[in-house]
Amino acid sequence: MPILRTLGRNRIGAVLIVLQIAITLAIVSNCLSLIQHRVLWMDRPSGIDEANIFSLNNTWDSDPPDLKARIEGDLAALRSLPGVIDAEATSYTPLSGFERAWPLATRPNQHDSGASAWAAAYPVDEHGLAALGVKLIAGRWFSATEVGEIRDREIKFPPSVLITERIANKFFPGRDPLGQLLYFEHTDGSSRIVGVVQRMQRPSDASAWSNPDAENSIFIPFQYVNNGILYVVRTKPGQQGAMMRAAPVKLLEMTPERIIEQVQPYSEIRRQAHRDSHATVIMLGVVSAFLLAITAFGIIGLTLYWVGLRRRHIGMRRALGARRVEILRYFHTENFLIAAVGCGLGVALGLAGNTWLATRIDLNRLSLVNASLGAMLVMLLCQFAVLWPALRAASVAPAIASRGL
Repeated sequence: MPILRTLGRNRIGAVLIVLQIAITLAIVSNCLSLIQHRVLWMDRPSGIDEANIFSLNNTWDSDPPDLKARIEGDLAALRSLPGVIDAEATSYTPLSGFERAWPLATRPNQHDSGASAWAAAYPVDEHGLAALGVKLIAGRWFSATEVGEIRDREIKFPPSVLITERIANKFFPGRDPLGQLLYFEHTDGSSRIVGVVQRMQRPSDASAWSNPDAENSIFIPFQYVNNGILYVVRTKPGQQGAMMRAAPVKLLEMTPERIIEQVQPYSEIRRQAHRDSHATVIMLGVVSAFLLAITAFGIIGLTLYWVGLRRRHIGMRRALGARRVEILRYFHTENFLIAAVGCGLGVALGLAGNTWLATRIDLNRLSLVNASLGAMLVMLLCQFAVLWPALRAASVAPAIASRGL
């Protein structure tokens, strides 16, 4: 009660600090929630053997008529390298950005959005399983007799497909997807499901970081044929660096009239894909740190001002027998009451503001747990910030009480 009466005589400063703490907590808790979701999204596995995969872009100087034979020769050469497990020719990889998306449904000419979805289509041959390192959880991979040929901007409906577990759960919940038909929306084309892989992120996954359908992918049994092709090479553990140097040399020995560029490990593809998200995380972290620092300095300044006003009262308490630890306890208790009110108001503001924004933009909902963790962080910061002014107050000598008498 004595603390509350004292705060009542200095209500303007206390109210300002309460509002500052509340606004800081509302902003910081939402920033921390966004950071958490961004980091979790950036760390999601792509579904391939990322640690041992690299890729390179290959383009021939002219447009040769025997493109398919050249691609098959390149793949055979890459697979012959001693440190290579397998290689694949394709047009994109997870997180690479560009993708060929197909609308899928469980019935022909289906327009119901709840039972249809867009999926990225990865053209692969019989080597795709070993070359990408995806995890097959049901069914089988494509055989060599099933693999056809597909060129750029060409649309073909294969007789068989592999799907991700995400699509299986969406289209066939509680049922076995193997042997079921998938239809390509607005057409009569269909494919039979022969296998299910655990996951395969879409190439556009990084740009749509909150997309719930980020693992909507299918594999189609086609060898991609184009002058301008992406070779994906999976190496044995520890051989990636050596094979990245050996692969371009091997290909140039076969046909010098070509351009090889962007020889890079998959980790670099992931880094480039999440570059914007990484910058956002840093920016939100800096903003949060800046706001917390301003709040801490505000508490320090106000508490120092109060200590200056109460020097004689503190001296009188010391003269009457108050110990230093009791003076410290007084200011920490006073600051705790202010911070508690500010944090309670801040949690309410943070949740209300987050709910309001989530109805207007694509924003993750702030949980009460994250808001409470933010409140605990701010409370600890406030108690730490008041320590130095409280120590100065505890060092006031009892003789101060007799000055001016």
